[in-house]
Amino acid sequence: MRYISTRGGGGSCDFEQAVLRGLAPDGGLYVPESFPAFSGEELKAMADLPYRELACKVMAPFVAPCLSPEELKALVDESYAGFDVPEVAPLVKLDDGFMLLELFHGPTLAFKDIALQLLGRIFGHFATKRGGGLTVLGATSGDTGSAAIAGCGGIKGVRVIILYPHERPSEIQRRQMTTVDAPNVHVVAVQGAFDDCQAMVKHAFGDETLRARCNLTAVNSINWARIIAQTVYYIHAGLRAGALEKPVSFVVPSGNFGNIYAGHVAGRLGLPLHRLVAATNRNDSLAQFIRAGLLKPGPVVPSLSPSMDIQVPGNLERYLFGILDRKGGAVTEALEAAKSPEGYRLPAELLQKMQAEFMADTASDRQTNDAIAAAKTMSGQTIDPHTAVGFHAAMGLTGNLPGAVIALACAHPAKFPETVRGVLRAPPPVPARIQGLKKKRERFTILPKNPEALRTYIFSHMPAS
Repeated sequence: MRYISTRGGGGSCDFEQAVLRGLAPDGGLYVPESFPAFSGEELKAMADLPYRELACKVMAPFVAPCLSPEELKALVDESYAGFDVPEVAPLVKLDDGFMLLELFHGPTLAFKDIALQLLGRIFGHFATKRGGGLTVLGATSGDTGSAAIAGCGGIKGVRVIILYPHERPSEIQRRQMTTVDAPNVHVVAVQGAFDDCQAMVKHAFGDETLRARCNLTAVNSINWARIIAQTVYYIHAGLRAGALEKPVSFVVPSGNFGNIYAGHVAGRLGLPLHRLVAATNRNDSLAQFIRAGLLKPGPVVPSLSPSMDIQVPGNLERYLFGILDRKGGAVTEALEAAKSPEGYRLPAELLQKMQAEFMADTASDRQTNDAIAAAKTMSGQTIDPHTAVGFHAAMGLTGNLPGAVIALACAHPAKFPETVRGVLRAPPPVPARIQGLKKKRERFTILPKNPEALRTYIFSHMPAS
């Protein structure tokens, strides 16, 4: 498998290069030169495979020849050995045709674990192979940072630097990052929003001197390995919900477009999908784009679902590359236009094509709270505010979409106890994994939203040679 940039420059590279570079040299995101596709018979044969075996089947074409089947299996088995359930991502029936896909059974109780437990080990594998160290740099709105630290912390040859917007994540989300006492882990609170953190990371990857001296690689969903790892649970859940016999739709709490783009990739690989529904909070530039074809990000406004407080959906670039006929110049022009006061408008015929695959809905904070209450009343399930944004959309669509509707449960409710307690008048149960967090010492550095400040920080924390 070869990979190319969404901006059209730099030629092609293999999986190892795409993973270790994270961002393409021209600032674009890596995508496969072409997508393989599974036949109906092949998908039927996968339907009853255990999750780990299915993961190897789905990812094998994307990692070859850089990882052998044996190497991939070993990495997958090690990555998911620490999950609370053997299914990794269990599918829970709530009602006829309405299901919840639980993605929070990993070490940090969020869906990011499914990709980042694997990505950390892939980094370690390639670092050992190359005999040099890697600097993993990432931005987080809440869950990516702790999952990246859990996946990369303690991996030989890898150091981790995570940026998060100061005072935006929940206390549990923050403490899952800041209380990790590992010499290769560095946590930075940026005085700005997630979009500022993401911009600083992209600027760092555009700094050739910094990139070369520190061996920078990306842990955000700009890294292709995360996308393909997340694609697995769509195929896993879709096949178990009967996608080969009836329509199946997924409702995805959405911020950076990475998770829902993985659903799009599952469709490209042959999984029959009726609709992918992007559920956003009040930061709804993505929903507006899907509904009207206008990409015009506004300012970020804090909400009850902080991991989705994003107005510049970074992974949308990958989808634009596909729908704009894989023309890098057109993608660059679209992204520049989106920064203008008028924004970027998708041509009408392409909007129609996008809407044949995607739908969108938005939940206010009040509707998010109402959805938490409704989930408890309807099924006895306690859900977190991000899952609630998707639950709100799913409730509105049940009966209006044919076949099965699968809502993604992205985080354990214990990560947002104040919000849950405010609605249900009782705190969610606290898993053993996060008990005692409030007693641990926090370690983090506060920086301004300034790329030069980050550059100085990275150089000052390089290991002694």
